[in-house]
Amino acid sequence: MNTQALSDFYRGYIDCLNRQDWNALGQFVAEDVQYNGQRVGLSGYRDMLVGDFRAIPDLRFVIDRLVAEPPQVAARLCFDCTPVGELFGLPVNGKRVRFAENVFYEVQQGRIRDVWSVIDKAAIEAQLA
Repeated sequence: MNTQALSDFYRGYIDCLNRQDWNALGQFVAEDVQYNGQRVGLSGYRDMLVGDFRAIPDLRFVIDRLVAEPPQVAARLCFDCTPVGELFGLPVNGKRVRFAENVFYEVQQGRIRDVWSVIDKAAIEAQLA
């Protein structure tokens, strides 16, 4: 994939997440995907995302920054949402919060194979103080 194709692929992946089209997730994510160094597989990755949407009914992935340099993608995703209970171990309980995720991906054979994610938990903590 060239840079433009990789960028388009990633935007398609984010659209898939926002539509919660779990049947299409395998078009973007490899069967043996790893998340932060642990093999979770496609089904584990899907389960994680389904759980995220259950905990955050108004969850929407918004791309703030995107750099595609094949085979890697780097993105800053922004969230403005209202989790129903705890979020990352914090008692949000229905309060609207804004935070970002910095995430890196490696795409192999047309699918996301590795995901490295860092969420700005401190931003959430500051809003709960």
